[in-house]
Amino acid sequence: MDWLVTKSGGWMWEPWAVLATLVGVLFLFATERFRVDVAALLGVAVLMLTGILAPEEAFAGLGSPTIVMLGAVFIVGGAMQESGVLDLVGGRLVRLLPRSEFWMVTGLMLVAAVLSAFMNNTSVAAMLVPLVLGIARRVRLSASRLLIPVAFASILGGTCTLIGTSTNLAVNAFMVKQAQMAPMGLFETTAPALVLVVAGIVFMAVLGRFLLPKSVVEDLTDEFGVRGYLSEIVVQPNSAMLGQRVHDSALTRMEFRVLKVVRDGHGFVPDEETLLEANDVLIVTGNVMNLMKVKTMQGIEIRPELKLGEAELRKAGVDLAEVVVSPRSSLIGRTLREARFQQEFGLTVLAIFREGLTLWDRISRIPLEVGDLLLVQGRPGSLEMVRRRRDLAVLADRGMLNPHGQRPLLTLAIFAMAVVLGGLNWISLSTAFLLAALAMVLTGCIRPVRLYDHVEWRLLILIGSMMAFGLAMQKTGAAQMLAYWVVTGIGPWGPEAVLAGFCLLTILLTQPMSNAAAALVVLPVALESAIGMGVNPRSFAVAIMLSASFSVATPLEPACVLVYGPGKYRFADFVKPGLPLTLLLLVLLLLLLPDWWPLEL
Repeated sequence: MDWLVTKSGGWMWEPWAVLATLVGVLFLFATERFRVDVAALLGVAVLMLTGILAPEEAFAGLGSPTIVMLGAVFIVGGAMQESGVLDLVGGRLVRLLPRSEFWMVTGLMLVAAVLSAFMNNTSVAAMLVPLVLGIARRVRLSASRLLIPVAFASILGGTCTLIGTSTNLAVNAFMVKQAQMAPMGLFETTAPALVLVVAGIVFMAVLGRFLLPKSVVEDLTDEFGVRGYLSEIVVQPNSAMLGQRVHDSALTRMEFRVLKVVRDGHGFVPDEETLLEANDVLIVTGNVMNLMKVKTMQGIEIRPELKLGEAELRKAGVDLAEVVVSPRSSLIGRTLREARFQQEFGLTVLAIFREGLTLWDRISRIPLEVGDLLLVQGRPGSLEMVRRRRDLAVLADRGMLNPHGQRPLLTLAIFAMAVVLGGLNWISLSTAFLLAALAMVLTGCIRPVRLYDHVEWRLLILIGSMMAFGLAMQKTGAAQMLAYWVVTGIGPWGPEAVLAGFCLLTILLTQPMSNAAAALVVLPVALESAIGMGVNPRSFAVAIMLSASFSVATPLEPACVLVYGPGKYRFADFVKPGLPLTLLLLVLLLLLLPDWWPLEL
């Protein structure tokens, strides 16, 4: 370990500083005290302040062609979402597939895998959730039997091409920039990855679906426990609430939610300017204890609790739907009251579903989280406006964003051209997808005002920052030091055992941190270990990349988080099928890898 000794014979401090900083960043990742991109930038700042990295070295990763291509891929995926491509695919799928659970699981997983081979898997999951829920209602299947398989397939499908997941792009960037290796081709991993995808689909369709929770298809109000808590309140001529705005009235301050106002025989959904008048009949929902308290208020009359369901609400001119908080939502960490949800979206939240719990009491004070499922109602047309924003994904009764015209086909044509040009190496992949993103903007496949909403900026910063850590580990000898420990500890069992150890470590690290970050933490050490043993480092790089991408043992992967609420799942619901599937894929990877990337140099 001469690389760790200074000219004066003392031990170098830089490797230990890099490792200590990395451990601190991993701790922040696991505890979620800061966002992952902020935690990674804090680590980069420490590396610069200690003089381990110069500023140009620390931020070199953010200017790499890979980051440009990844941003373009996000925009292309957004265009495919907004142009109605998935509506086209979903409609065909419903008509072609037999209406049995086996074929629905198989068909939906196949669609998810194909789409995620060319799009970010989180975006694919976000787009498919409304489609799957619509199909489940149409064929009378429980959505909980379909959503986990779709999430798993979107994760596995990303392993099939270089652009299928940010992890692939991040590993490729490190291989080229830091390890001085040849770049990966667009379809270099396709053959073995297809085996993994097929194995995942077969496992879930044949065995895994029997490990999924069973639930019945219910009315939306039944699912959230709203039935039974709806009441009518009549505003008397002597009420102190006369002239108050509905959403600022004493009822609202008591945590009631006004669903509808009936005035002179005509019902309507109140907005932020609606004032209370004498003899108004208010349909409200709220805490039973508060209903008891409001009976003592002068000037109002409470009629017996209504038994309104979804059908009655719709007949009354009220749109009732489910929406899920997306990963890019500005609502994350904010309460409904802080976000002025009613005024901003024109919708009233009736209940929140989170991790197996339905929260309907004092929900205006609950900070929202990614994957929270909201039961909302509002004026006709309000949901269509929500569909065009990035904050929420509308799940129930999803309509087409672009039901007419040729934009879905045009979007697919532009996308296919980019794949052909980049895949055949006629132009670089980054150039091909940048041109595709520009073409989609110019042809109206995606609106310019929505261009950057689809870009996962946090992910771009995270990848660029972790590339800086990779450079620091190589520059200071930290990677060589860790590789030495790994080789001396596991090496006697052969390079295959070392490779398996790194794959298992990568899978474990993807639980508390992102897949791309886990791969970039392990990759420098794995490459140094391969070089030290005299085996093919490319085999190790591909193994780390695929291991990071197919880890589905827990619902911590963003694609799984997105289906958590809509599927009414619990944590264990993901572990039961996910853990055996992950182990199966790991065994297959270790068996298949030497056939495509031999360990021998």
